[in-house]
Amino acid sequence: QVRLDESGGDSVQIGESLRLSCTASGFTLGETDVAWYRRQPGNECELVSSISVEGSTDYTDSVKGRFTISQDNARNTVYLRMNSLKPEDTAIYYCGAKDSDRPTPDCYNHMDYWGKGTLVTVSS
Repeated sequence: QVRLDESGGDSVQIGESLRLSCTASGFTLGETDVAWYRRQPGNECELVSSISVEGSTDYTDSVKGRFTISQDNARNTVYLRMNSLKPEDTAIYYCGAKDSDRPTPDCYNHMDYWGKGTLVTVSS
């Protein structure tokens, strides 16, 4: 069965860190481009970070210097390390995967595969 599962979301305080995991079943995650998205209540989907098949990474401006995306092919997992968390990082975080032959879409539900999300809450 093909699926993606996110985990690692939690309730934390300002300045703390979390590591989100995105684990694939039924396909090889390293053969796809992978992206993390987030959605805040009432807001549009936001592309947070991506990692290509070649290992190139990208980040939205608001998380540059704080978030790091990485991949562990042995575990078929992509991580999102989030440091110095802020209240505006509060959202449901989704990972998605796609073939590398097309651009990264604006929302996880337009990827080839996506998970159900994991909730991150940052409070003061």
